[in-house]
Amino acid sequence: MTPSSALFQGQTPLAVRMRPVSLDEVAGQGHLLRPGSPLVTLATTDSSASGSAVSVILWGPPGTGKTTLAQAIARSSGRRFVELSAITAGVKDVREVMQEALSQRDLYGQSTILFLDEIHRFTKAQQDALLPGVENGWVVLIAATTENPSFSVISPLLSRSLLLTLRPLGDDDLGALVDRAVTDPRGLAGRVVLDDEARAALVRLASGDARRALTALEAAASVAGDDAGLPAPAEDDEEDEDDPGPFTGAGDELPVITADHIAQAVDRALLRYDRQGDEHYDVISAFIKSVRGSDPDAAIHYLARMIEAGEDPRFIARRLVISAAEDIGMADPQALQIAVAAADAVAFIGMPEGRIPLAEATVYLATTAKSNAAYNAINAAIADVRAGGFGRVPMHLRDAHYPGAKRLGHGKGYKYAHDSEIGIVTQQYLPDELVGRRYYQPTSHGAERDVSARLEKIRRILEGR
Repeated sequence: MTPSSALFQGQTPLAVRMRPVSLDEVAGQGHLLRPGSPLVTLATTDSSASGSAVSVILWGPPGTGKTTLAQAIARSSGRRFVELSAITAGVKDVREVMQEALSQRDLYGQSTILFLDEIHRFTKAQQDALLPGVENGWVVLIAATTENPSFSVISPLLSRSLLLTLRPLGDDDLGALVDRAVTDPRGLAGRVVLDDEARAALVRLASGDARRALTALEAAASVAGDDAGLPAPAEDDEEDEDDPGPFTGAGDELPVITADHIAQAVDRALLRYDRQGDEHYDVISAFIKSVRGSDPDAAIHYLARMIEAGEDPRFIARRLVISAAEDIGMADPQALQIAVAAADAVAFIGMPEGRIPLAEATVYLATTAKSNAAYNAINAAIADVRAGGFGRVPMHLRDAHYPGAKRLGHGKGYKYAHDSEIGIVTQQYLPDELVGRRYYQPTSHGAERDVSARLEKIRRILEGR
């Protein structure tokens, strides 16, 4: 172990040391921790009130605090806390926990919280083994899963539990978490300084995952300590590596963690990318212009930059949908369907797998035919309307269904297009003031080439030429 490792890394990982001891310390998840909410009630209910607390299933991405919430609830409520992992536990382990929980309740009046991580890995038979204990109140089950419980948890267990959805931590929550880890005695205890650029890089790289942020911070602190040439702790301090005491180096200058230290720690190049700054707009602009310009290689490059920088994938998907309608339009109507499908897929499966449908849509949009004719058409029509060029609806097109409409001449002379063999009749549809106005001007690109030829024939029939 290097001197800096001894100074900044304890035997227990930083992410574990910084686990909240109460719900007040939990970062994020404010929508689940309002006064009177099920989790708050569960944390404040007296442990003697066995059987009165409802079991919960926590569904959310990694690093959002599922284990943290379970442990904080157990500590705050005074309940026993037993943790099982669905990866290693079997039916026998579940039954043993249930039996012990029943004994603790009957002999000592103490209820038990059973935290089951990755419940989606349990088979139906294993999940069935949980039902008696949950239904009879022997345990309060807090189950965690990163998979949709509707597909991975049996219906009887779902019906006996509250399903709560955890959200990825926001930038402010992650920033506060990192700041606390730098100063908290359980963390780095103020033995290091984190500069603003490094802090922003940690938040960006974490992408909503608290564990990832703290792991990277701990590793970066070691790198910064090595660069600063910190001395090894005194021999009589070796027994307590978790608390080496205040740093007293040359001039009492604390090591400063920079963005370069973050990059070295995670072995990953840091992108200059501020989701609220110029780089955010520059990269998304280059991305859309590369799609519009039919360069799939450039488009994929900028997509990768945004993904690696932690950009919101829903933002990328929305821009693809807009591009499909604006830049491709009727040249390939399927492009919009593909872009919308990619957006739905990202929302359904999340990241990192969401990068795959985003890449597929990006390549498709970049390589297909382009036309902005529909985009130009609506802009031109809106410009006319805003300038007062709208006129009155022709009498034969007005609604004739309400009482007295026909006496006013509404609908008189209207020709029903389906009565024609070709489905089109000679008839005026635009207001008198706009007759002959052309908003939609199709190109000769892709599928719009056929639309252009068909539309010319349609217009001749409509105008009686």
